[in-house]
Amino acid sequence: MAFRDFSKTQQSVQLLQRSLERKRLAHAYLFSSGELQSLESVSLALAKTLSCQNPERKDGQAVDCCDQCLSCRKIDHQNHPDVHWLRPESKSRIITVAQIRELMREIQLKPKESVHKVAIIVAAERLRLEGANAFLKTLEEPPPGSVIILLTTDPQKVLPTLVSRCLRLSFGQQTKVTLDPAQREWLGSFVDLAGAEQKSLMSRYRLLDVLLRKLTALRAGIEESLAAKSPIEQYPDAEKSLVERWEDELAAAVEAEYRRHRADLLSLLQWWLRDVWLRTLNQKKSTGAESLREAMHVSAGQGPGPVVAGSLLSFPEFTASEKVAGRLSTQQAVENLNILEQLQRWLGSNVQEALALEVGLLKLHL
Repeated sequence: MAFRDFSKTQQSVQLLQRSLERKRLAHAYLFSSGELQSLESVSLALAKTLSCQNPERKDGQAVDCCDQCLSCRKIDHQNHPDVHWLRPESKSRIITVAQIRELMREIQLKPKESVHKVAIIVAAERLRLEGANAFLKTLEEPPPGSVIILLTTDPQKVLPTLVSRCLRLSFGQQTKVTLDPAQREWLGSFVDLAGAEQKSLMSRYRLLDVLLRKLTALRAGIEESLAAKSPIEQYPDAEKSLVERWEDELAAAVEAEYRRHRADLLSLLQWWLRDVWLRTLNQKKSTGAESLREAMHVSAGQGPGPVVAGSLLSFPEFTASEKVAGRLSTQQAVENLNILEQLQRWLGSNVQEALALEVGLLKLHL
């Protein structure tokens, strides 16, 4: 994605482009929103713009990438030598001091293919005090031409010493979700199944089966992809101790990447349940619902009057959402959003995955 692919109402994206145009880009940013996927997309767009071979320019300065050149493609595939990604990879799901020190070493080296170096730290709230302290000097005074980006869905948990050294941008105003064809097909099938009558326990377990099969496929794909990149495959005759270390690192990396994709998948379900909630507001004629619709309409800057639900829906094409909304009260739709939020917290605390998913889906009002 390029900056032009984001909503024109994204003020934070506009701010980044103005900073590029005026050559006032900050040396360190904290990007926050409700989902990591959107934050990673913004970070990719910024990294590509800084390294693009054929950028879109304004007043002589690069303000967007072409999204097609070799540099842009390398960054998309996360194999550009001057763009470094750091994710929680330890078994305890924290960003370790060793990871931070390796990132600091990389940042200090001269760029190999670009005039800029970019470091992107995913889930910055997982960076603990010891690692943060080791990183503060670099974060405060990074080498010339380098940009450090911290990403978080929970900014309140990011250490204050890190926050104070970054320019914070919130991307929390997103109301549309960009899906690839495979994601759209899976979510559509889930919604269609949820739209059918949910009178029996068996119906709910069919939904659980769809979700579990998707997660199993996700993990298998991640294992295959990361194993292919592991030095275990490249150096089969390495010493046993080295191979064991690589195996531990691979297992931790797979788990971290799987958890990230699982959180993104559940976030898609949260976006869909938000649609269901909005549809209940349009369907129910209670005074409270009418007042809320009016408030939403005014907050959008359109003045008083009835709001059109389709203008706020993330997935207006999923007509089965209307069937689900027709069976729920507005309060039940709100409870569904809270249940998914609680499920995300459960899974983040290392509970047994299948049990947490089962309890969460059984509690949903459908």
